[in-house]
Amino acid sequence: MRKRHYILLLAFALGSFTSGAQEANENNKEARGDRFYEEYAFMDAREAYIRAVDNGYRSKNLLARLGDSYYFNGEYEDASKWYGALFAYSEDIESEYIYRYAQSLKTIGKYATADRIMDKLDEVAATDDRADLFVEERNYLKLIELQSGRFNVSTVPFNSKYSDFAPTLNGGEIIFTSNRKTRTASQRFHDWDDEPFSELYSITVSEEGNPERYRDRINTRYHESSAVFTKDGQTMYFTRNNFTEGKRGRDGNGHTNLKLYRAKRTDKGWGDAEELPFNSDEYSVAHPALSADESELIFASDMPGGEGASDLYKVEIQGDSFGEPVSLGDAVNTEGRETFPFVDTNGDLYFASDGHVGLGGLDIFVAELNNQGNYEKGFNIGEPINTKADDFSFVINSSTGLGYFASNREGGKGGDDIYSFEQTAGLIKECRQSLQGEVRDNDTQDLISGAKVILLDGDANVLEETTSDREGKFNFDVIECTTKYAIRASKEGFGNSEKLFTTTGEYDGVSKKTLYLDPDEEVDIMEVGQDLGVLLNLNPIYFDLSKSFIRPDAAVELQKVITAMRDNPTLKIDVRSHTDSRSSAGFNMRLSDARAKSTVEYIINIGGIDRSRITGRGYGESQLLNRCSDGVPCSETEHQLNRRSEFIIVEK
Repeated sequence: MRKRHYILLLAFALGSFTSGAQEANENNKEARGDRFYEEYAFMDAREAYIRAVDNGYRSKNLLARLGDSYYFNGEYEDASKWYGALFAYSEDIESEYIYRYAQSLKTIGKYATADRIMDKLDEVAATDDRADLFVEERNYLKLIELQSGRFNVSTVPFNSKYSDFAPTLNGGEIIFTSNRKTRTASQRFHDWDDEPFSELYSITVSEEGNPERYRDRINTRYHESSAVFTKDGQTMYFTRNNFTEGKRGRDGNGHTNLKLYRAKRTDKGWGDAEELPFNSDEYSVAHPALSADESELIFASDMPGGEGASDLYKVEIQGDSFGEPVSLGDAVNTEGRETFPFVDTNGDLYFASDGHVGLGGLDIFVAELNNQGNYEKGFNIGEPINTKADDFSFVINSSTGLGYFASNREGGKGGDDIYSFEQTAGLIKECRQSLQGEVRDNDTQDLISGAKVILLDGDANVLEETTSDREGKFNFDVIECTTKYAIRASKEGFGNSEKLFTTTGEYDGVSKKTLYLDPDEEVDIMEVGQDLGVLLNLNPIYFDLSKSFIRPDAAVELQKVITAMRDNPTLKIDVRSHTDSRSSAGFNMRLSDARAKSTVEYIINIGGIDRSRITGRGYGESQLLNRCSDGVPCSETEHQLNRRSEFIIVEK
């Protein structure tokens, strides 16, 4: 089954067409296939490549492009076969092909194998945010299942045996994209898949007849697609190949890319379409959406400087002029494709992506607008909207919960089909968890009731306060995912206890914590000259080798120091950092001084402790506690005794 929407998707260089073949090395067995491939004639390219394979010839280039010839026509099972052959042929594979292989496997339901391939991507491409998202959301199938079942989906009667997609609403009309044959002299065919160029069609929402082709100065002999209308129906933005005033434009390689156009309604119908000023011959700009207040146009583009194959951008509408495009940021954009945006009347952004973690191919995600005017991380909207196939171009009437989207899932009538839906339950649009815990006596393990429990953020600001119940239990109903927190418990007759933790990315998860209080741990026993770290029974403050930044395990111990200083507002300390004798004395002195200063700054900045109450310096290897000086053979345990941080009380 061919997927027409791929031509208008934003691996944009692959969504254009070229004016002529590039030179190929005719001595190479794969040259004929390369020539077709570079013209984006994928059907012809695959035939040439398969003939070369049948003659016993293989190469990385051939296997990769043969996989692509299926991948970019949405034939994922065959794509996975050839990407698998590429992996078997060579271990030195570009990260993009690792990702395409994983995506192809997902679309045929081989999730376990796809996950192993994503692990490989994480191993070889540490900076690829698609791998990072996979690692962060390794339980993605469970998360998607939690979101699923919130829509009823139906087919629509006006689909054809060709590709129908990108529905949009304009009053009582549905405007959509189709490459159905119209038998007009102007209709042309694309080398990509030997099917007609796409055009815009319309049909009334309640009608079951044949859609009408949009003839009124909008459709041309090249691609038109993905329209959006202002609420008053008087202005239309849409996608078209670079074809303005009867002239076809090309980039430096002879490709004709995609551009955005605007048309205004007149007494005689739609006026001439005008090209928007932020278009370029050198890259594609497509798939428009309007913000809820119609002050911004959101669109997809592969313009330079983006995160990946295609990103989402916004531009301010200033009457008849426009501002400069601004990326929607890395909460939305990935190294994959983000495309086909839509904004509902609540300001929520729906978009299709194969970079965020999903079920395979393109999935539809929703992202909320925060108070700063930026979109938060997108959430997969689950089944039955999303499937193993490509699901995209989602639009919804927020008041009724009714809408449309497109998909090339199995059981459809054509290459892409339009589906209607009714939303039956609200979507998860932000990650929330709860915190459940208990307070116990560290000596007897008995539960402690009536203990004060405080929830703090990562900067030690108090967020909420509660008291442990009769059974020593406490609960905080709403905390954010993948966020740093601290909890602190205290009760008269006991010392304080504090824990730092970071929540997971699980949508509806529960964090469980136990705090242990030591009986009769009094800070009143402190005396000038004592080490507060010893009194608080701190674990060693460790630093990475030759580094001075505060590690998470060290931050847990420093929070105990912060708590003691907050509880004793006249307390002043001097932080003293020591090293062992290994490395030069000068290096050790500089390193220990940097560590002491880093510790001091953490207590001041994170703990909110006044700078006048804390000092610090490094002593290097000048105050060893044992015989392990330069040249003396010692065990690691003996050296470790000298690597220490002290918190000396200088004033009570």
